[in-house]
Amino acid sequence: MTENGEDRPLHHQNPANGDSAVNSRTLKTSLVDAKSSKEHKDALKINANNAEGEFSPYQPRPPPQPRLSSKSVSVEETLRTRRLKNSQESLSDPVETGSSSDSLKEDLTASAQGGFVFREAATTRNDQEFNVRPLSAAASGSPVSRDRGSSLSDHGGRPRSQQSDTTDLRARPSKVLLSPVQPTGKLPALEKGFASATLKAANRIDGDCLDYAVSAKEKPSDRLHRNLSDSRLLENMGSDSASVHSMRSNYSVLSPIRPQDVRNRSFLEGSVLGSGALLGAEELDRHFPDRKVGIYIATWNMQGEKGLPTNLDDLLLPTDSEFAQDFYIIGVQEGCPDRREWEVRLQETLGPYYVMLYAAAHGVLYLTVFVRRDLIWFCSEVEHATVTTRIISQIKTKGAVGIAFTFFGTSFLFITSHFTSGDSKVYERVLDYNKIIEALALPKGLPDTNPYRSTSSDVTTRFDQVFWFGDFNFRLSKPRAEVEAIIKRTAGGDMGPLLEHDQLSREMKEGSIFKGFQEAPIHFLPTYKFNVGCDVYDTTSKQRTPSFTDRIVFRSRQADDIRAFKYTCCSAIKTSDHRPVIGVFQVKLRPGRDNIPLGAGQFDRGLYLEGIRRRINRELKRREAMKGESTSTICTIS
Repeated sequence: MTENGEDRPLHHQNPANGDSAVNSRTLKTSLVDAKSSKEHKDALKINANNAEGEFSPYQPRPPPQPRLSSKSVSVEETLRTRRLKNSQESLSDPVETGSSSDSLKEDLTASAQGGFVFREAATTRNDQEFNVRPLSAAASGSPVSRDRGSSLSDHGGRPRSQQSDTTDLRARPSKVLLSPVQPTGKLPALEKGFASATLKAANRIDGDCLDYAVSAKEKPSDRLHRNLSDSRLLENMGSDSASVHSMRSNYSVLSPIRPQDVRNRSFLEGSVLGSGALLGAEELDRHFPDRKVGIYIATWNMQGEKGLPTNLDDLLLPTDSEFAQDFYIIGVQEGCPDRREWEVRLQETLGPYYVMLYAAAHGVLYLTVFVRRDLIWFCSEVEHATVTTRIISQIKTKGAVGIAFTFFGTSFLFITSHFTSGDSKVYERVLDYNKIIEALALPKGLPDTNPYRSTSSDVTTRFDQVFWFGDFNFRLSKPRAEVEAIIKRTAGGDMGPLLEHDQLSREMKEGSIFKGFQEAPIHFLPTYKFNVGCDVYDTTSKQRTPSFTDRIVFRSRQADDIRAFKYTCCSAIKTSDHRPVIGVFQVKLRPGRDNIPLGAGQFDRGLYLEGIRRRINRELKRREAMKGESTSTICTIS
C-alpha cells in the first residue's frame, strides 16, 4: 500500500536488475534443478523484483478474464459471486483459519510454458518454498486447478483497493495452512473405517456391544453359525493388510468386553434382566445360533465285570458320526466294582475337549455327565437323588439315580434305572416306575422353569427335558424259538414283527408306564441276552429269550423340542451279556436368567488331569510299538 492509499502492483521492478536475459537464464536453471531449495528462493526473488509490466517468458501469468455467460450478467456480479463462493469454501473448511482473501496467501499459481505449475506458500517470514506439480494436473481440469485458477482470476479482476499486498504477506508471522487437496476422482466406498475395523469386526460377535445389534430387517437364518472363526471376523474388513495383521497380533478372537459391562454384570449373584445376562438370549445365540444342543446318551448293563473293554471309542465316539456332541451322559447298571476307574476311562476316551460336570451313584448304578469344557459356564449347580426299589433298602442293585441341572434357560433331568427282572414280572416293573417318579426328590434348590405344568406326584413333570434310560428288563412275550424265527425273517432292520410282542411298547400304549414319553424307532436286534465275548444269544440251561431290555425314552414340556437322530446298539463291545444302547438327540434350548445357582465352571479337575495323562501315555506307547514293528526307514502314523 502506497502513501496515497493505492495498492501496489503484484510485481515490482528493481532498477538494479534490468537484464531480463540473465533473469531468464536464472529461472531456467531453477526449472532444471528443482531439488535445490536455494535456487528456488533466488528465482522467487528475481520474479518479485521484475519491473511492472515486464514479464519473463517463464514468469507465471494470471489466466484471462472469464467469459461472460449467455445471460445478461455483468463482470462485476460474476466476480462478486466467485469471491463469495471462495469465501464460503474457506469458511466451511475446518482446517482453514484465515479470511476469504487468504487464497492469495496460500497459492500464487499459474500455467508455465515449461510444463510445470508452481505453488507458493509463505510458512514463515523469511522461508519460502516451491512445490512442483505436473502440468497435467492443471490441464486435466481437476477441481484443484479450477479453484486456483478462479482465485487468480479474482485477484486480477479486483479493483486495486481490494487487492492484497504481497509484502504484507511476507511480514505476517502466522503460519498459513494450505487448503486440502481434493481427489481428482471418486474414492471407493469403504464399509468400515480402518481406524476401528478390528473392534467393529469383533463387536459383531458380542451381543452386548452396540455394533452387534441385529437389525430388524435381518432374517434369523442370516444369523446362523455366526461364530468366532478368523475367516468370518475378517470377511467384512477393508483390504488393508496392516489392519489385518494388527488384529491377528494384538487382538484375540474372543469378544471384546466393555468396562461398563464389567461394572454392571454380577453373574454369581445373578441378574434378573432378560438382556445382558450370562444365560440370556445374547450368549445363547452366540454359542447356539439355532438354539439346539446335541446330547449323546449311552446305557449299558456291565454285568458287574471287573475287566473293562480295552477301548471305549466304539461306545462314545462311533465312526459313523460326523461330529461329537455337546453333552455325553452315560448310565451304567451292575457297574464294575471300581467306579473311579470307570470314570477315568471315560475321561480318557473323550479327551481334553470334555470335562466331567457331575457323577452320581446308587449302589452299582452309575450316572456320569460330561460336557464340552467351553460350555461349563452356562450350567447351573447340579443336583442328584436316588431311589431304591428293593424291599430291603440296603441292597442297591435295583432302583434309579437322577441328575438335574439347568443349561441356559432349559432344565434337564437324566435318570438311569434298573427294574425288576423276570419274564412275567411286568406288574412289578410298573410299580418300580411309579415309585421312582414319586420318590425322586428333584429339584432341590433349582427353580422350576414352569411351575404351572408341574405336579408333586411325578418328578418328570418338573423339568423341561427328561431322558430316562437303563435296563428296564421288559421282555418279548414269545417263546424263544418263535423269537429266533422272527429274527431270521427280519430284513432291512425292520423290527416291527418283534416289537408287536414287546412288553414295554404295549404298556406305554396303554398309558400304565412312561406317561408322556416317546421312544425313537428301533432298528437294531435285541440287546439281551448274549454269551460273553460273542454274538450268540444265551446258550446256557436257562435259554433266555432275546429281548429289548435296554432302552432310552424321553419327554419334553413343549412338543417337538427333542429330535432323535440315532438310536442303535454298540455291537463291538462284548464284555457283558448286554449290548450297550446309544442315542443321539437334538434338544431345543431357551434363554434364561441369572437367578439360579450357577455352577461357576466347577468340574472334576483331578479326573481331568488323570484322564489326559493316560491318554498321552497311551499315544506314546502306540508310537513306540509302531517304531519297533517297522522295518523300513519311513514311519507312517495313522
